[in-house]
Amino acid sequence: MVPFVSVENMMRLVHHIGVETVLAELTDVIEADFRRWDSFDKTPRVASHSREGVIELMPIADGSTYSFKYVNGHPRNVVDGLQTVTAFGLLAEVATGYPVLLTEMTILTALRTAATSAMATRHLVPKGARTLALIGNGAQAEFQALALKAVCGIETVRLYDTDPSATEKVVANLATSGLGIVACSSAQQAVEGAQVVTTCTADKQFATVLTDNMVGAGIHINAIGGDCPGKTELHRDILQRADVFVEYPPQTRVEGEIQQMPADFPVTELWKVVAGTAPGRRDPRQITLFDGVGFAIEDFSALRYVRDRLAGTDFYQTLDLIADPDDPRDLFGMLQRAKN
Repeated sequence: MVPFVSVENMMRLVHHIGVETVLAELTDVIEADFRRWDSFDKTPRVASHSREGVIELMPIADGSTYSFKYVNGHPRNVVDGLQTVTAFGLLAEVATGYPVLLTEMTILTALRTAATSAMATRHLVPKGARTLALIGNGAQAEFQALALKAVCGIETVRLYDTDPSATEKVVANLATSGLGIVACSSAQQAVEGAQVVTTCTADKQFATVLTDNMVGAGIHINAIGGDCPGKTELHRDILQRADVFVEYPPQTRVEGEIQQMPADFPVTELWKVVAGTAPGRRDPRQITLFDGVGFAIEDFSALRYVRDRLAGTDFYQTLDLIADPDDPRDLFGMLQRAKN
């Protein structure tokens, strides 16, 4: 029998722990796995692209545990009242190949994405940063704001979206969060006075959410919306001025902001900063950019976090997912006996 966490039970688990606590704890778990980067068998995600969107598998293993996530990205789903991103994931033992956890990952991916941004920001942000500009106020927005509040001490969030109703949604959802919320009428206005800028737009196209003149010295940027070929958010001149940090270069050069740049464009792998083998922010006027596309280690971390946090709770069901004949060689006999 395999533990299964439904959407309902994932929500129960998150509220049982507390959203901000989950985000802070998950940030630490992801960071711990980034520190042991070399212990993972890594590969870029396997993607099936279509005109409507993308379906991806994200596998990874560390020698004892294996995980994968199935995830889609369909920006136009929202027109039909559907989520633009949905996901589920599995954790398994390498020694036997048997699954040990199956779970929804639509909510969990939002949490781990925000936690990864918080981890990057914690290592790259200028000292004393208290204001976040959040451009793109869709499904990820509140998670990003709360993660940077819980992990990095953000106090004020300046919001902008091309759809005013999306901004109104975030304002309402964060009304009791303890954050100062400012709704802005343009991306330029949102960036004014912010030390951290997070872009998380959904359109599957080359876009210029931030132009070069909007980015001043000392800013840290989390660019997390450009996560597939043909989709970016930043003008390339920003990349020329910034020190760029990435998860897994073979994937980011195809999917991230740096797909705009030459193949030898210099980047720093974020795990090296986390592990202390490469510098992050070196001076107050430096522009740092986390070009985040999402990588399988983050899902691995999230899955093992959920498995650990389920202990002692009833926030899961069990599924009869794996055949278990009395004699492992007699699968047909088990099938035959089921007729009786």
